Amino acid sequence: MLTVLPTAHTDDDRAAIWFDLLSPTEAEVADVEKRAGVTLPRRDALSEIERSSRLQRRGGILTMSTPTATRRFSDTAIVAPLGFVLSPDWIVTIRFTKLAAFDAVLDCLAGERIIEGGGLEVFTRLCEEIVDRVADGLEHIAEELGMMSMATFHEDEDSAAQALKSNRELRGQLRQVGRLGNRLSEVRDGLLGLDRVLAYTEQHGCPVTDEAMTARLTSVRRDLASLSDYDEHLTAKVQFVLDALVGLIGIAQNDVFKVLTIVSIIGIGPTLIAGIYGMNFKNMPEYNWTYGYQYGLTVIVLSTVLPLAWSRVKGWF
Repeated sequence: MLTVLPTAHTDDDRAAIWFDLLSPTEAEVADVEKRAGVTLPRRDALSEIERSSRLQRRGGILTMSTPTATRRFSDTAIVAPLGFVLSPDWIVTIRFTKLAAFDAVLDCLAGERIIEGGGLEVFTRLCEEIVDRVADGLEHIAEELGMMSMATFHEDEDSAAQALKSNRELRGQLRQVGRLGNRLSEVRDGLLGLDRVLAYTEQHGCPVTDEAMTARLTSVRRDLASLSDYDEHLTAKVQFVLDALVGLIGIAQNDVFKVLTIVSIIGIGPTLIAGIYGMNFKNMPEYNWTYGYQYGLTVIVLSTVLPLAWSRVKGWF
């Protein structure tokens, strides 16, 4: 899909300031190439990871790309490259997934009568909006992580049934922590790529005389640095919660093995006694007792109850 933003509110979009390509067809790419007079990179070129492939300057036109991620469902993110082709007069953006920041900037600019500043103005507004939305996303992740941490460290277990339910919840929380860590990794990649794009634009695409624009780009880079620090903090917290959940799952498994061990030890006595009285010999005096059977059952019960009570007193379960 191709969206064209003219420099002013007219029906003639030949003097366009922004060509926005969303999952473009070859016909749309060819149209923009003809109107802008440049060759646009395709998706394979935008997906390259080398710095020399992501950041290029030819004839005063900057071609830049960075990875970006957007959430489609509750925990599903679509990762795709985002490309900028920037000249002093116009900008071409190439993306392969919907981004709310682009829609917001497009609506904002569409309401302005005249857009001054050329492609650099559009680029700067896009970066500012992206940074704001990334900050909101990190705040949302921090809130989810805080709730998960609270549930992990402040939940009591009073019964075996609750413990079993807690084990299932721990596994679910473990998967959720993994998803949060994956999202933070994607955000980190996007922040790193956008910071490189901004630095390259500030160095090669921003006029030295435009101090106001330079200040805005510098401010966005500072915001990116603070978000990167916050992302690292959240990543460390994810690792902490992940280690805690793994430890709790290990403790729950140890509790199961402890119960099995105690039961097996307690069963030794009754098994031994039943084995002894299962031997049919004439000189076993208890066979001739009137209450020999009751005596044997009592000894078996006592050999079960006494070790169980001893384990309970020792706090083994």
